[in-house]
Amino acid sequence: MASAWGDASAILAAAGIEEDTSYYREFTGDDEKAVLTVAMRIQEGWERNDADFFADTFTDNGSLLMKDDQLTSRQQIREYMKAGFEGHFRGARVRGWPLTVRFLDDTTAMIISQGGILLEGETETAPERQVRVTWIVVRTGDGLRLLSHQTSPLKG
Repeated sequence: MASAWGDASAILAAAGIEEDTSYYREFTGDDEKAVLTVAMRIQEGWERNDADFFADTFTDNGSLLMKDDQLTSRQQIREYMKAGFEGHFRGARVRGWPLTVRFLDDTTAMIISQGGILLEGETETAPERQVRVTWIVVRTGDGLRLLSHQTSPLKG
């Protein structure tokens, strides 16, 4: 039976992303893998330093909380990330891994992940940039979208 959430390999291929099956860790169910493609698309947006690619992963009314910056629309997210990728996030990437995938209902899932931002030239995330992330993913008529993304710093 096909996953109601979609086929992870097809979702990533359509986005031009090479599938890294190690990212799934123990979350290898078809639905889990499909939901995790949202996090992989965000990671790819950072890899490309592409604000449009990043923002297009969100719903129109998507929410992004990074540090003290609360953004409440896809357009705000696009503008924030464009400024970041042209400024202090230029050349930055993110790396992370899922800790939990939970389905809240037929159209909503929650991911908890851990990771952080690597600035240009770094190979490891500095302790002060390590975060725990809560993702709310929704299944919409035009695919899987990110409704909410909130990062919280990890204390060492």
